[in-house]
Amino acid sequence: MSHAAQWKVSVELREENGRTTARADLETGGGAKTGDAHLTGRGTAQCAPDDADVPAIGDEFAAGRALRDLGNRLLEAAEKDVEAHGAAPEPRTSTPYAWPV
Repeated sequence: MSHAAQWKVSVELREENGRTTARADLETGGGAKTGDAHLTGRGTAQCAPDDADVPAIGDEFAAGRALRDLGNRLLEAAEKDVEAHGAAPEPRTSTPYAWPV
């Protein structure tokens, strides 16, 4: 079985008073059960009071967080589609952001 698809992601960034917000929108051809799909991820970044205000850094953090949120939402949609087909989704694993104990 051969398959090709193209999905488009757009990221919108806004900065105001040292706080950056990002919105990442994904348009897909839809999941197995949902038809056309639109998913949105959101992220924010806040400039620390003692840090230099460098908007590009806030953009990177906020956009990265929005894309991470979008990725989680896409995985959730895929899990629902798998379940709709009568199969159990694979267990999720995550890497903690901490030093090993």
